[in-house]
Amino acid sequence: MTRTRPPSHADPFDTIEPPGNAELAVSVVSVTAAMVILGVLSGSAVWLLGLLVFLPGTASALCTVTQTRFVATWTTLVVSVTVVAHDDIGVRMLDRVLLVLLTLALGIVSVYACHRRLRREHEMMRLRSTAAAMQRHILHPMPLLTPDVLVTGVYEPVQEDRLVGGDIYDVVDSPFGTRVLIGDVQGKGLAAVGAAFAVIGAFREAAHREPTLTALVDALDAAVMRHNSYAEQTGDDERFVTALVVGIDADDEAQIVNCGHVPPQLVQEGAVVTPLLETGVPLGLADLSDAPATVDWFAFPAGSTLLLSTDGLTEIRAADGTFYPVEERLKDHVGLSPTDLAQALYEDARAFARDEGRHDDIAVLAVRRSPHGLTPPPAKR
Repeated sequence: MTRTRPPSHADPFDTIEPPGNAELAVSVVSVTAAMVILGVLSGSAVWLLGLLVFLPGTASALCTVTQTRFVATWTTLVVSVTVVAHDDIGVRMLDRVLLVLLTLALGIVSVYACHRRLRREHEMMRLRSTAAAMQRHILHPMPLLTPDVLVTGVYEPVQEDRLVGGDIYDVVDSPFGTRVLIGDVQGKGLAAVGAAFAVIGAFREAAHREPTLTALVDALDAAVMRHNSYAEQTGDDERFVTALVVGIDADDEAQIVNCGHVPPQLVQEGAVVTPLLETGVPLGLADLSDAPATVDWFAFPAGSTLLLSTDGLTEIRAADGTFYPVEERLKDHVGLSPTDLAQALYEDARAFARDEGRHDDIAVLAVRRSPHGLTPPPAKR
């Protein structure tokens, strides 16, 4: 099933699930009992129970504020009672007082640290919710259907230390045929959202206005340049965007402009072909090149599937450092339906990487050429 889903990988901003109160009480009492027994056996109960001062610190990283306060109070009481109850001539009174004060101070600091941790987690959760809502509005959920194509695919941001992915895509049914965009914004997270908004917004507007792909790409480049101009004024980093823009109409050929992006793969009659394309500069860097955007044409008859992806797929590595061979692995999946192709390739790439994980977002689109005249279903309200 095609999907756009949140990541399943670990995230340092995920909220830590605190232990239950009963579980916490049993753990604390067990540790205390172990220290008491070892102290009695060694004859150094005061010094060994001093190790309990580390319990509140552990609780501050795993528990709620109330639970951390309980652990800090318990630890302070146990250490204080032990210091008073044991008349150990080897331990000076000053050392005992310092031990109690140290335990109390660490308990207070642990409660404060726990409060700060939870507040930060809650702030990150609110920020993530906002970022996720923004991203849902930027990217239309797949599958997407026009009279010319059916587009299915997988989109998954890595989100290991970022809130929003940098990959973008869109499909527009324009008066000039279907326009398909896939791109990769330089950088990740909220800092790249502005550039993503700029490109997606410009594409959705210019795709209906510009009759040629070169004019459409020029409009996208101008949008990124305007975004960078504003970013420079506000002290933010400038961005560039690699992109593929594809035009598909009633003809059996398709047009494509490659703006520094990963080349597509064409699945046709059980074979995989990589169209020969001129590669231009990424969006936002047109001023660095004198060559204008170039449109390439390639055969794209009914029943063919054009696979578009970002470098998150091609740069996946196995444990030995080998890059994922997209074209080779795609040949093993050409018999699948277009609705299953992108998902199968994505899962195969994850199996290829095994425990090495991913280091970038992944977007994979399967663009299936439909017989011309197919009417898309009415939009859901």
